Formats: sequence, C-alpha cells, structure tokens
Amino acid sequence: MRNPAVEESVLNSSSPFHFLTHSTSSKLHIHSSLMSAWMHASRPSISFLIRNMKTALRAGYTGFYLHTYKLSSFKHVKMRCKCTAAKPITYEKVSKDNKTVPYSDPPASKDVNLLHEFIDRSSKLMVLTGAGISTESGIPDYRSPNGAYSTGFKPITHQEFVRSNRFRRRYWARSYAGWRRFIKSKPNTAHYALATLEKVGRVNFMVTQNVDRLHHKAGSNPLELHGTVFTVVCLDCDESISRESFQDQLKTLNPKWASEIESLENGYSGSDESLGVQRPDADVEIDKKFWEENFEIPECKTCGGILKPDVVFFGDNVPKERADKSIEGARECDAFLVLGSSLMTMSAFRLARSAHEAKAPIAIVNIGDTRADDLVSLKINARCGEILPRLLDMGRLAVPSIS
Repeated sequence: MRNPAVEESVLNSSSPFHFLTHSTSSKLHIHSSLMSAWMHASRPSISFLIRNMKTALRAGYTGFYLHTYKLSSFKHVKMRCKCTAAKPITYEKVSKDNKTVPYSDPPASKDVNLLHEFIDRSSKLMVLTGAGISTESGIPDYRSPNGAYSTGFKPITHQEFVRSNRFRRRYWARSYAGWRRFIKSKPNTAHYALATLEKVGRVNFMVTQNVDRLHHKAGSNPLELHGTVFTVVCLDCDESISRESFQDQLKTLNPKWASEIESLENGYSGSDESLGVQRPDADVEIDKKFWEENFEIPECKTCGGILKPDVVFFGDNVPKERADKSIEGARECDAFLVLGSSLMTMSAFRLARSAHEAKAPIAIVNIGDTRADDLVSLKINARCGEILPRLLDMGRLAVPSIS
C-alpha cells in the first residue's frame, strides 16, 4: 500500500544530489535536479547513490528507477527494492485552499504542449521569474487578488527608509518578527523543475525579481534583479553582513523586545496568527507598540552608517551593472519566458520589451493580466508549479524520472 507521505528531507539531505518529488496515484516520480557531486568531491559510485536513495525514501514504496547523469551523457540505473517503513517522509503538496496562491484551473494539455514547443525551439532561453512562482511556497505576491495590495498594504519606499528613523524602526521591527516564518519557506515544484531544466542546459540565463532565495535553495543561481533580504548593507560605506548576523545584533540590542516578539512567534499570545499577515519581503503586521518605543536599530560597525536590506525598494533603481547585464541577456536571447510575474515594475517590463525589440518570441505563465500581454506569442493562465514539472516528461526536454 502506498505511503502518501514523501518528504522534503530528500531535498535537504546531505547527499550531493537533490531530488524533485511528486506522487501520482500509486507511483512515485523523482526528478534529479542534478546538483552534481562532481562539483564538490570525487564521483559517487552507484552504490553510494543507492544507499542515499534508500535512506531518503524509506516510505514503503515497492520499487523505483534511479536515473543520474554526468555532463551531457545519461547513465540509467534500474533498481527495484522494497523499503521497510522508517520515519515517514512527507511531501509538501500545495493545497488548492492555499490563500497565497490565486485560483487557477489546472493547465490544459494543449497549454503544456505549447510551452514545451516554445522551450524546445530555443537554444538561448532567458527566464524571468516573479512573485507568482513563490506563492506555492506560502510567500504571498503583491498584485494578485490574494496579494498584499488587496489588503491595502503599502510597501516601504526607498525615500521613506533613508529619510525617516521612524520608518526604519517600523521596517526592521516587522521584518525581524517575520524572519523566522519567512526562512521556513521551501522551494516548490516549479523551483525544482526550473533548476532541472537549467542543469540540463535548457535555460541559458535566469533572472528573478524575488528576494527570497528559493531558486538558490532549489539549485539555481539566477541574477537577483531586486537583490535579496539575506544580505544587509551599509548605505554609507557599502559594507555588507549576513541577515542572520543582523538579526543577532538586533536581538542583542533589544533582548526584552525580542523575547516578546518570539513569544508571538511561538503562539504564547494566542497563536502564530498573533504576528499578522506575512508579506512578500519577509515582514509581518505587528502592533506599533513593538517599534514606536524602546527599540534600537543596529548601526554599521565599520562607519556607524544606516543599515538596509540589500533589496531594491520601491522608488529606488536597480544597480546599473545588474540592470545592464539583464538587458543584455534579454537582447541576446532567442526566446524569453516569464514565470509568475505581471511585469508591472519597469525593471521587469523593460526586459520583456527588450526581448521583443530583438525579435525574440515571448511566453508568459501567470495568473491574471500582465503589462506585456500585447507583446507575447504565448500566454498561459496557470500555476507555475502545476505546469513546469510536466515538461520534464516531454520529448527532448524529458529528464529521466522514476515511475
């Protein structure tokens, strides 16, 4: 009997290979996201891979195929085993009731085929991802019917952060409070499918608008157009520190305050809902009493300057070198694929427009309208996590899978 619980520890195991898993009826399918062990150490033996697979997948399945590859050649290993049930491995499946994900019907076979053909024709595919690819990981977007803007939320602007200590206190207090919840988010099937296509050479260049690093956790290394919340920088001397280091400094300056915030995180004041709504950039709603008084913000240890998350706030500009690199990629690609973005920010729309001007066909997978709908040759209204994994079983895009 199939054990429905297949776990994410597969994705986070110490094995140098990460696996994208999903289950359909009584079969377990596993796609290697191809995090090659050859990058880290000696080439693993087949017995090494089998041991790791057995350890990771002791969930009661009666058999599977293991496929691995090195460079451009595929090596197929057929393996049948009956694993005794150990600690159940659970697979996080996105519920259709997940309020962070806008409703959409499952993608039709015709749409899957069209997207497959679009990617298969390209030899220099550029991919741009937006907040819509992370909603299935529990991180809300801004502009969808369920997004942050639907509740009247207004993100902080660059000008507000720089000019007002009050705004900085508000931002950092809320961001500190939401950090633990934010970093618990895991890559979803869309992230892993995209990483797999990248590893097998079907994605030439990837750019993301997201600051959540979920692509990195899945094995990709995209250009982060709007930066990342995982780094904190000084506005005066450009010194940078890790976000974890900043969190520790903030807690040291405000021990009693941090204890009260953590009591909300742990549900001691009712439940985790005490922290309020999670936002796309990691902050949450908290009562203003937590930041209006008795709350100090760390300063740069090098020069005493203002510390800011290394993200492009609204009202700020993408750094020139980063913007130029992304524009160059759009002009040189032979196809441009948008995943989970409405392209409402100029920094993102500019890329689609540049690709269009260079005569590259454009495809968009997004729930709802986008700013570039008039420029595209293919528009699919679907969840990224419901269409991208299906490409891995199709034609020349197929990645050996377990079935």
